[in-house]
Amino acid sequence: MVSVLIVSLVGYLFGCIHGSQIVGKYKKTDIKNTGVKNSGASNTAILLGWRSGILVALIDILKATLSILLVLYLLESQGIDGPAQTLLVYINALFIIVGHNYPITMKFSGGKGTASLVGVLLAIDWKIALIGIAILLLFTLATDYLVVGVLFMYFSFLVTTYLFFGIEPTMVVVLLSVMSIMKHMENYKRMINKEETRVSSMFRKEP
Repeated sequence: MVSVLIVSLVGYLFGCIHGSQIVGKYKKTDIKNTGVKNSGASNTAILLGWRSGILVALIDILKATLSILLVLYLLESQGIDGPAQTLLVYINALFIIVGHNYPITMKFSGGKGTASLVGVLLAIDWKIALIGIAILLLFTLATDYLVVGVLFMYFSFLVTTYLFFGIEPTMVVVLLSVMSIMKHMENYKRMINKEETRVSSMFRKEP
């Protein structure tokens, strides 16, 4: 139980570090309350150009990777390995996304966790990351909508986690997937109404 609390707290605190806050402060732009009113990399790209969007994404990816690497170090130093370690890493990943989506630093209203999930995949297993990122890029480029790529990336994470690690970590990914779908509901509605911003339009915007 102590281990669960520690990895949850570490994940939440790392999740609260927001690339959009850092870049927004430098650019003197309130990213969260402008554009589509989301504090993630995609809204940053819409408002400030693709270079700023990529910078936000890199910060959000890195924080997730660092959180899991720190947790792995702490668990290994305590002799916790095998399935117990894997489950605790997934719990850490869950709270990274919770921290990103509901950060105390932003009055519990943050982003949607996509870039942070990429950082999670990279830290958990390179094969899961390769499959997930490839599917993200494939479906995003095929449809020109990031939200579609994100949906299929979560589905890929669900399947690969079950195949590699079994049912308990998979249940954590189910929670992550449900949270992502809820967070992206407005995007789905805008896409149906043909009002969702296309990825190609973000790259046309000057930084």
